[in-house]
Amino acid sequence: MMANFLSFLKESPLIAILRGITPAEVIEISETLVEKNFKIIEIPLNSPDPIESIELLVSYFRDEVIIGAGTVTDLASIKLIAEAGARLAVMPNGSIKIVKAAKASGLITIPGVYTPTEAFAMIESGADALKLFPAEGAPPMVLKAMKAVLPTAIPILPVGGITPDKMAEYQKAGANGFGLGSALYKPGMTVDEVAQNADAFNEGLKRSTRAL
Repeated sequence: MMANFLSFLKESPLIAILRGITPAEVIEISETLVEKNFKIIEIPLNSPDPIESIELLVSYFRDEVIIGAGTVTDLASIKLIAEAGARLAVMPNGSIKIVKAAKASGLITIPGVYTPTEAFAMIESGADALKLFPAEGAPPMVLKAMKAVLPTAIPILPVGGITPDKMAEYQKAGANGFGLGSALYKPGMTVDEVAQNADAFNEGLKRSTRAL
């Protein structure tokens, strides 16, 4: 499963975070993103009926897309998302007990970190990748310093305030991918608006990749 995640991340290092999405719109919005080459979709658990949305996406996309749960902050949620078919557990914080529980349930696990101390603690707990959050407060120079000391095999994904024009500097600093929130989707957006935002991120990714 982890090899599949790394393969998808390499093919398209943009993770769609659909915070606030409803089951009624989740298929149409996600289908649009997949058409734009998005391979990993995260449904935060503070969205309306998130388990239903996860189940719908897992049933619809099968192995074509990795479906994950975000804002995983309690142990009870691990069982629910695993039973719904999610393959990814993303956290805003670094909780050793949640990382271990998610790993025990067979989930790819991405905790949130902000410092090298937190990053090493999560790696020792079994984290598969790290979410640098909130990226608004951790500029590329912070990521560069962390990458210099962290194991190179651990992907680091800046999340929070990422826009198409901000990716280049983070990629130069060693970012392996990005979690995209409200600049990609927020409640009330139309399918066309999400498609336009996806195009903007794909163009930004092309520009930043050429600049490496």
